[in-house]
Amino acid sequence: MSNEIDKELLLDHEYDGIQEYDNPLPNWWLFTFYIMIVFTPIYIYHYHYGSGLSLTEELNADMAKIQAVAVKKEAKLQAVSNEELLALMGDNAALAVGKTMYAKNCVACHGAVGEGGIGPNLTDKYWIHGGSLKDIMVVIQNGALDKGMPEWKNILKPNELQAVTAYVGTLMGTDPDKAKAPQGELVE
Repeated sequence: MSNEIDKELLLDHEYDGIQEYDNPLPNWWLFTFYIMIVFTPIYIYHYHYGSGLSLTEELNADMAKIQAVAVKKEAKLQAVSNEELLALMGDNAALAVGKTMYAKNCVACHGAVGEGGIGPNLTDKYWIHGGSLKDIMVVIQNGALDKGMPEWKNILKPNELQAVTAYVGTLMGTDPDKAKAPQGELVE
Protein backbone atom coordinates (compact mmCIF):
# COMPACT_ATOMS: atom_id res chain seq x y z
CA MET A 1 0.00 0.00 0.00
CA SER A 2 2.82 2.41 0.76
CA ASN A 3 4.13 1.90 -2.77
CA GLU A 4 0.80 3.11 -4.18
CA ILE A 5 0.87 6.22 -1.98
CA ASP A 6 4.50 6.82 -2.93
CA LYS A 7 3.61 6.56 -6.62
CA GLU A 8 0.76 9.06 -6.18
CA LEU A 9 3.08 11.55 -4.50
CA LEU A 10 5.82 11.27 -7.11
CA LEU A 11 5.96 14.08 -9.61
CA ASP A 12 5.88 13.14 -13.26
CA HIS A 13 9.36 14.38 -14.11
CA GLU A 14 12.73 12.82 -13.60
CA TYR A 15 16.30 14.19 -13.64
CA ASP A 16 19.37 11.97 -13.72
CA GLY A 17 17.21 9.05 -12.64
CA ILE A 18 16.00 10.90 -9.55
CA GLN A 19 12.28 11.41 -9.02
CA GLU A 20 10.87 14.05 -6.67
CA TYR A 21 8.01 13.74 -4.19
CA ASP A 22 5.24 16.33 -4.22
CA ASN A 23 5.60 17.39 -0.59
CA PRO A 24 3.95 20.71 0.14
CA LEU A 25 5.76 23.07 2.50
CA PRO A 26 4.49 23.07 6.10
CA ASN A 27 1.93 25.75 6.92
CA TRP A 28 4.13 27.33 9.60
CA TRP A 29 6.88 27.79 7.01
CA LEU A 30 4.49 29.33 4.49
CA PHE A 31 3.04 31.63 7.17
CA THR A 32 6.55 32.82 8.11
CA PHE A 33 7.43 33.32 4.46
CA TYR A 34 4.32 35.45 3.77
CA ILE A 35 4.90 37.51 6.92
CA MET A 36 8.45 38.21 5.72
CA ILE A 37 7.12 39.29 2.32
CA VAL A 38 4.95 41.87 4.10
CA PHE A 39 7.59 42.84 6.66
CA THR A 40 10.57 43.33 4.34
CA PRO A 41 9.31 46.37 2.38
CA ILE A 42 8.19 48.03 5.60
CA TYR A 43 11.62 47.41 7.15
CA ILE A 44 13.48 48.66 4.08
CA TYR A 45 11.35 51.79 3.85
CA HIS A 46 11.64 52.58 7.57
CA TYR A 47 15.41 52.16 7.80
CA HIS A 48 16.51 53.31 4.35
CA TYR A 49 14.02 56.04 3.45
CA GLY A 50 12.08 56.76 6.64
CA SER A 51 12.98 57.94 10.11
CA GLY A 52 14.62 54.73 11.37
CA LEU A 53 18.17 55.06 12.67
CA SER A 54 20.91 53.07 11.01
CA LEU A 55 23.20 50.96 13.15
CA THR A 56 25.86 53.66 12.96
CA GLU A 57 23.39 56.33 14.05
CA GLU A 58 22.19 54.14 16.94
CA LEU A 59 25.79 53.55 17.98
CA ASN A 60 26.57 57.27 17.83
CA ALA A 61 23.48 58.09 19.91
CA ASP A 62 24.43 55.47 22.52
CA MET A 63 28.03 56.69 22.58
CA ALA A 64 26.80 60.26 23.11
CA LYS A 65 24.76 59.09 26.11
CA ILE A 66 27.76 57.25 27.53
CA GLN A 67 29.93 60.31 26.99
CA ALA A 68 27.37 62.52 28.75
CA VAL A 69 27.39 60.19 31.77
CA ALA A 70 31.20 60.19 31.78
CA VAL A 71 31.30 64.01 31.63
CA LYS A 72 28.81 64.23 34.50
CA LYS A 73 30.86 61.76 36.54
CA GLU A 74 34.07 63.65 35.75
CA ALA A 75 32.46 66.96 36.77
CA LYS A 76 31.28 65.42 40.03
CA LEU A 77 34.79 64.18 40.77
CA GLN A 78 36.37 67.52 39.84
CA ALA A 79 33.98 69.31 42.18
CA VAL A 80 35.43 67.47 45.19
CA SER A 81 37.73 69.75 47.17
CA ASN A 82 40.73 69.01 49.35
CA GLU A 83 38.64 69.95 52.39
CA GLU A 84 35.99 67.35 51.52
CA LEU A 85 38.67 64.72 51.09
CA LEU A 86 40.22 65.73 54.44
CA ALA A 87 36.80 65.35 56.04
CA LEU A 88 36.54 61.84 54.59
CA MET A 89 39.78 60.96 56.37
CA GLY A 90 37.80 61.27 59.63
CA ASP A 91 34.84 59.22 58.38
CA ASN A 92 35.29 55.62 59.55
CA ALA A 93 32.74 54.25 57.06
CA ALA A 94 34.50 55.93 54.14
CA LEU A 95 37.89 54.74 55.38
CA ALA A 96 36.56 51.16 55.63
CA VAL A 97 35.40 51.36 52.00
CA GLY A 98 38.74 52.91 51.03
CA LYS A 99 40.72 50.23 52.84
CA THR A 100 38.67 47.50 51.12
CA MET A 101 39.20 49.08 47.68
CA TYR A 102 42.91 49.57 48.44
CA ALA A 103 43.29 45.92 49.52
CA LYS A 104 41.46 44.75 46.42
CA ASN A 105 43.13 46.99 43.80
CA CYS A 106 46.27 48.69 45.10
CA VAL A 107 48.16 46.27 47.36
CA ALA A 108 49.82 44.44 44.47
CA CYS A 109 51.79 47.52 43.44
CA HIS A 110 51.89 49.77 46.52
CA GLY A 111 52.17 47.18 49.29
CA ALA A 112 49.84 46.26 52.14
CA VAL A 113 50.61 49.38 54.18
CA GLY A 114 51.61 51.68 51.31
CA GLU A 115 55.33 50.92 51.62
CA GLY A 116 55.75 50.64 47.86
CA GLY A 117 56.71 47.80 45.60
CA ILE A 118 56.26 48.04 41.89
CA GLY A 119 54.54 51.34 42.60
CA PRO A 120 55.93 54.17 44.70
CA ASN A 121 55.90 54.47 48.47
CA LEU A 122 52.68 56.18 49.62
CA THR A 123 53.79 56.78 53.21
CA ASP A 124 56.53 59.38 52.78
CA LYS A 125 56.41 63.07 51.81
CA TYR A 126 57.79 62.52 48.31
CA TRP A 127 55.27 62.46 45.49
CA ILE A 128 55.69 62.06 41.75
CA HIS A 129 52.43 63.74 40.70
CA GLY A 130 51.76 66.10 43.61
CA GLY A 131 50.95 65.20 47.19
CA SER A 132 47.68 66.97 47.94
CA LEU A 133 44.63 64.74 48.35
CA LYS A 134 43.15 66.29 45.22
CA ASP A 135 46.34 65.41 43.27
CA ILE A 136 46.24 61.86 44.63
CA MET A 137 42.61 61.49 43.59
CA VAL A 138 43.41 62.73 40.07
CA VAL A 139 46.19 60.13 39.76
CA ILE A 140 43.90 57.36 41.04
CA GLN A 141 41.16 58.54 38.73
CA ASN A 142 43.19 59.05 35.53
CA GLY A 143 46.15 56.80 36.24
CA ALA A 144 49.74 57.40 35.24
CA LEU A 145 50.13 55.12 32.26
CA ASP A 146 53.76 56.06 31.70
CA LYS A 147 54.46 54.70 35.20
CA GLY A 148 52.21 51.65 34.84
CA MET A 149 49.33 52.97 36.97
CA PRO A 150 45.96 52.20 35.34
CA GLU A 151 43.06 54.61 35.45
CA TRP A 152 40.36 53.63 37.93
CA LYS A 153 37.63 56.13 37.01
CA ASN A 154 35.79 53.59 34.85
CA ILE A 155 36.12 50.81 37.42
CA LEU A 156 35.49 52.49 40.77
CA LYS A 157 32.45 54.56 41.64
CA PRO A 158 33.02 58.21 42.59
CA ASN A 159 32.48 57.52 46.30
CA GLU A 160 34.98 54.62 46.10
CA LEU A 161 37.57 56.87 44.40
CA GLN A 162 37.13 59.43 47.16
CA ALA A 163 37.29 56.74 49.86
CA VAL A 164 40.53 55.27 48.44
CA THR A 165 41.99 58.78 48.28
CA ALA A 166 41.09 59.39 51.92
CA TYR A 167 42.57 56.02 52.91
CA VAL A 168 45.81 56.78 51.06
CA GLY A 169 45.84 60.11 52.90
CA THR A 170 45.83 58.23 56.21
CA LEU A 171 48.91 56.26 55.10
CA MET A 172 51.05 59.38 54.73
CA GLY A 173 53.65 59.70 57.46
CA THR A 174 53.18 56.17 58.85
CA ASP A 175 56.80 55.19 58.04
CA PRO A 176 56.42 51.38 57.72
CA ASP A 177 59.29 48.89 57.84
CA LYS A 178 60.96 48.07 54.51
CA ALA A 179 59.52 51.15 52.83
CA LYS A 180 60.66 51.84 49.31
CA ALA A 181 63.10 54.72 48.80
CA PRO A 182 61.48 58.12 48.16
CA GLN A 183 60.55 59.00 44.59
CA GLY A 184 59.44 62.33 43.22
CA GLU A 185 59.57 65.73 44.87
CA LEU A 186 59.24 66.64 48.52
CA VAL A 187 55.74 67.91 49.30
CA GLU A 188 55.20 69.67 52.61
